[in-house]
Amino acid sequence: MVKYKMSEKRLKELKEELIYLQTVREKEVAEMIREARTFGDISENSEYDEAKTEQGKLYSRIAEIKNLINNAEIIKEAPATGKVTLGSTVKVLDLDANIEEVYKVVGSQEANPLNGMISDDSSFGKALMGHVVGDEITFEAMAGLQRFKILSIS
Repeated sequence: MVKYKMSEKRLKELKEELIYLQTVREKEVAEMIREARTFGDISENSEYDEAKTEQGKLYSRIAEIKNLINNAEIIKEAPATGKVTLGSTVKVLDLDANIEEVYKVVGSQEANPLNGMISDDSSFGKALMGHVVGDEITFEAMAGLQRFKILSIS
């Protein structure tokens, strides 16, 4: 069975979203369907079709969130081992661009590279795992071969 790595915070966000979808949003979509039915024959009613499509998306998202919650594996902040682990914040130097960047290694459900949150399942995340300050890492990315030096781990 697949486990989805995430923090307590992310699990809480998912539970809150599920409650919202099952209460507020589900009622909104039901009302959309009721209203669309008043427009006449449902076989030729585009509003009804759109409302039913929205209902399908809603139920799909609810099922997805339930799956994530039921199969969540909570990750703790990284212990101070001196090595990059899940939960570590890593300051690196891009050896090609000579730019320092800071990333936090997180589970796939929290990844947001634009905000410095990289998945441990990504090529960069995998390359960082287990390394220590001073190590140089190289990995293949869509943009080609990438080279970084680890400056600090916290």
